[in-house]
Amino acid sequence: MRDSAKRWLTMRGIALMLVVAAVLLLPGPLAAQDLKDAEALKAQVEQLYGQGKYAEAIPLAQRVLAVQETVLGAEHPDVATALNNLAGLYRAEGRYPEAEPLYKRSLGIREKALGPDHPDVANSLNNLAALYFVQSNWAQAADHWRRATAVLTRRAERGDVGQALTGKRKSESQQRDWYFWSLVKAAYRRPSDDRTFEPKLASELFEVAQWSQSSEAAGALSQMAARRAKGDAKLAAIVRERQELLVEWGKRDANRSAFAALAPDKRYTPAEAENVARLDAIDTRVAVIDKRLLAEFPDYGVLVSPKPSSVANVQANLRPDEALILTIDTPESKPTPEETFIWVVTKTEMRWVRSAVGQDALKREVAALRCGLDFGGTWGAKDNTCAEFLKTTYTAADDRAGKPLPFDPARAYALYKGLFGEVEDLIKGKHLLIVPSGALTQLPFQVLVTAPPAPGDDMRSVHWLIHDHALTVLPSVASLKALRRDAKASRAKNPLIGFGNPLIDGPDGSYAERAREARDIAGCAKTETQRVASATAFVAGLAPFAMRGGLADGGQIRRAPPLPETADELCAVARSTRAATADIYLGARATEAEVKHLSETGALAAYRVVHFATHGALSGQVQGSAEPGLILTPPGTASETDDGYLSASEITTLKLDADWVILSACNTAAGGATGTGGGAEALSGLARAFFFAGARALLVSHWSVNSDATVKLITGALSRMAADKRIGRAEALRQSMLAMISAGAQPADWAPFVVVGEGAATR
Repeated sequence: MRDSAKRWLTMRGIALMLVVAAVLLLPGPLAAQDLKDAEALKAQVEQLYGQGKYAEAIPLAQRVLAVQETVLGAEHPDVATALNNLAGLYRAEGRYPEAEPLYKRSLGIREKALGPDHPDVANSLNNLAALYFVQSNWAQAADHWRRATAVLTRRAERGDVGQALTGKRKSESQQRDWYFWSLVKAAYRRPSDDRTFEPKLASELFEVAQWSQSSEAAGALSQMAARRAKGDAKLAAIVRERQELLVEWGKRDANRSAFAALAPDKRYTPAEAENVARLDAIDTRVAVIDKRLLAEFPDYGVLVSPKPSSVANVQANLRPDEALILTIDTPESKPTPEETFIWVVTKTEMRWVRSAVGQDALKREVAALRCGLDFGGTWGAKDNTCAEFLKTTYTAADDRAGKPLPFDPARAYALYKGLFGEVEDLIKGKHLLIVPSGALTQLPFQVLVTAPPAPGDDMRSVHWLIHDHALTVLPSVASLKALRRDAKASRAKNPLIGFGNPLIDGPDGSYAERAREARDIAGCAKTETQRVASATAFVAGLAPFAMRGGLADGGQIRRAPPLPETADELCAVARSTRAATADIYLGARATEAEVKHLSETGALAAYRVVHFATHGALSGQVQGSAEPGLILTPPGTASETDDGYLSASEITTLKLDADWVILSACNTAAGGATGTGGGAEALSGLARAFFFAGARALLVSHWSVNSDATVKLITGALSRMAADKRIGRAEALRQSMLAMISAGAQPADWAPFVVVGEGAATR
């Protein structure tokens, strides 16, 4: 008999046995009524809890616990839940000594009944940690959150079974991200004489912080990896076995919970033991498969199981003139304030520091700085708060007249000191590789100011961070190793290929003129444009659209705002780089099918720069998919080859040999004004996809700039790299920015672009 058939019969037998047991072991009439009454009491408890009437809820919760212990037995999982709920009421009342033993007993029941890796076990550990945290018992809080996060990480490394089986868009790690940042907050405060520089703890929390940055982009990685596996029969077979094992693991884990739900004296011990043994066997086999994937298919292994990098791993991949900076911003969590934690890692040192500038403060300060950088996304927004932040006004008429935006260098200096004041000596003169979080994903770090600005100084006198540091953004710490492993000089002969000005109609009739203008552009004209699109210029107009049967809804994509100005931008960059105008694909030529055809024929790999000037979609904007992607001209009838949406997984299948991928009109570099980091999620997913496809770095824009500035920045960077092979992309962009600063450009013009990926020189 085939092994798969044996497993099916075994699982079918377990299922039948559970059904029979459930029928035979139904509570008697009195017990059933007692449980029904207990459920009614639970509803009352929840209502009173929501009203803050904890004292009134406690005796009802005690009755629920008594009934369930009597009817179900002291070791039943429902009893663990009742204990947990009663403990929560004691905690809310400040009766901590009474809550602690209940939480501990609940944890013990869950570990025994459900296994060490069940989410309910993590929940019990979290509740105990929170109880210790509110009492400032930092060591115990850290210990229990350490155990709770270990449960989540083990489940994530297994393949985030909950997400795979339920179709949830958010991973378990993201749904419970406070476990990770709470651990950091507690561990920072644990008793020690050497808090700041303790290497072992700081290194451990460096990895914890990376888990806390898990995002919806991680959900897209498995989809990207699955598509990638289709093209390799050997890989596909291994992946298929892994997926089948995880599905079986999920079902057997549910069976374990079903066994636990039976009365203790009625459980079928042999079948339960067989089930647990099989769970252990699956874990062992998946570990073997993952080891093989990382050895034989390292790119796929990184996609399907992205893990944090250790400090030692980072240092092994850093160069002497580089420093990696990881940030994690946290909210207020009593008794601790909001705060940001910063790790700086160099080739030989590592430092972990705390900043009092926390989550809400970062949102406010970044929003205020962007008021001096991006008119359309700030002063022109409906929820404009710039006048309140800056105590001044700036109108559309000022913008049309070319009046500089009111950037506040003093504010930029204060933020720099708040974040980097304690690590200035460590980062001095180094190329900074930054992995930002929260609101910091919306700020190009080059606009921070490193010396006190004098009142009345013009912008040329300000000492910007970019004066002293080349800057690169990384989508994750782990991406550094992959980028360095695969770094090599491009062998492409052609300078640039571009795609933009997709033929779309807009959400309503007010866009008809822009749509007509877009359709009238057949190729590159001789005149240059006044404006170009950017990362955030049309965020409000890009409504969510749906995927049906794995294909994007073309009708919904057509409701995205037209982008005729992207044609002018692409043509201007092409002229400046001496690219052939035939290599600029506009309008009807800017299709997903064309991009894929150029890739399949090898033509796409013949370009050193690949430039997309079009809408980018965040994962949350695509209903039915976790993947970010790029919008191109939709076809009349959608197909797998072309539905008008070049998703991240499709990008992974492209064949590139590009030093740069430029995303100048995409909703990728900034996530909106709220500081949620949504754009960072898209950037992470898209960046990894393009890296997988063969790109070394992305150049992305945060806001709308005039085409003259765009062309100067891009061509200035490219020409400097061509003239000196020893400098990298980040240094080339830095020099291009400095040239514009010296010429009197405002930060709104010279600062919009950031390098994402490999910013150093290729070796």
